[in-house]
Order: sequence, then C-alpha cells, then structure tokens
Amino acid sequence: MAIDTTLRTATISVLVENEPGILARVVGLFSGRGYNIDSLTVAPVEDARHRSRINIVTSGTEMVIAQIKAQLDRLVPVHRVADLSHDGPHIAREMALIKVIATGEKRVEALRLAEAFRARVVDATTESFIFEMTGNTEKLDAFLDLMRPLGLAEVSRTGVAAIARGTRII
Repeated sequence: MAIDTTLRTATISVLVENEPGILARVVGLFSGRGYNIDSLTVAPVEDARHRSRINIVTSGTEMVIAQIKAQLDRLVPVHRVADLSHDGPHIAREMALIKVIATGEKRVEALRLAEAFRARVVDATTESFIFEMTGNTEKLDAFLDLMRPLGLAEVSRTGVAAIARGTRII
C-alpha cells in the first residue's frame, strides 16, 4: 500500500477555553513536532463561556493533518477541532495594511490597481499611501505582487479568520 505524500493546505479551527497559556501550548504542539504554521489568529468568541477561537493555516499530507487534529483534540482545554478546508465549504478572509511609496505614474497606477482590487486608502501623503484590503489570501498575495514594482514598502497582515458556511458549526 502506497503512502500518500500529496501536500495540502488545511485551515483548522480550534475552540478553546480562554485561559492563560493555551496559545503557547497550541504553538508548542506545532513547533515540538516540526510542523509549520502559515497563519495564526486567536480571539475571544464566547464571553459568557470564556472561550476563544484559534484559526491555524498549515500544510502537510493527509496523515500529518490528521495527526495535528488528533493532537490538538487531546489538549486540555480544547473543546472542538475542525478542519474547515476538508469538512466542507467555508469562508476564509484576512486583512492587510499595505504601504506603497510612489510618485508620478507609479502613484497613479497604484491607485488604479487599488480601486480594481477594492482596497481602501486609509492614509495618504504626497509620497505614500496606506491601503486597507480584506479578502482571501490569494487575492491579497496577487495585489502585493502587483504593488512590488510600484513601490511596496511595508505590509502588516492579520492572518486568516475562517468559518464554515451554512448551518455547520465547530
């Protein structure tokens, strides 16, 4: 029987008790086993129940992803673990602040592209713009690729926030 070595990207959501040290334990699980985290977001989601949601984007074979999920599920105080990218349709978005330093034609082109990508200008000087953009990772990456030759100077990204579509919940 052949072992599947195909890599895939997984968006894993973890519902945890909101207590000190839980994020360090989750990250420690990844680093201790040599798994990479491509994106990580965490925020409180249920104040009354003191719960937070951690969204992790990682990649690996099916076996590695299954192992990550099983190990996360065994951590206390983890309540639920879901692989949104495997379990069905989901919505994934991230936000970025993008600084472009440009003058003349490059400045005009940066504004034109920002409009096409629905990026908002949140700050402007005579020599720079800061754009705010929300979308899937691929959309943000495409915009950044186009901004590089125009004067891309700095980027700050939030990481992926994801949720299942329809009535499915974690």
